[in-house]
Amino acid sequence: MATFPSIQPVYNARKTTTPKINLTQFGDGYQHRIKFGLNTIPYQWTLTFDVSESDSDTIESFLEARALDCESFDWQPPGSGAAYKWICLKWTKTIPYVNRAELVMTFQQVFEP
Repeated sequence: MATFPSIQPVYNARKTTTPKINLTQFGDGYQHRIKFGLNTIPYQWTLTFDVSESDSDTIESFLEARALDCESFDWQPPGSGAAYKWICLKWTKTIPYVNRAELVMTFQQVFEP
């Protein structure tokens, strides 16, 4: 399993949590809720990297290699004591200055053995 390069994002990282719940709404206002699946609370992180052009190339090469093989990677979220499995299906790159790059990406947690 590949591990994301040890390049840290800037401090405005944002975690989104969307529990997987099946909800049935009845006509009288009553709701029935039940969790859907085994891993019902996947996380999603939106990260920004303000790095040198060479570091941005390292990150992009890593993500492109994972995308070509449709495989996940290990990454440890900020403030977490453990690494989890993630995929990154979309990222953007901006070059604001010479030899600087800003990468914005979204990591989605996946549950694999």
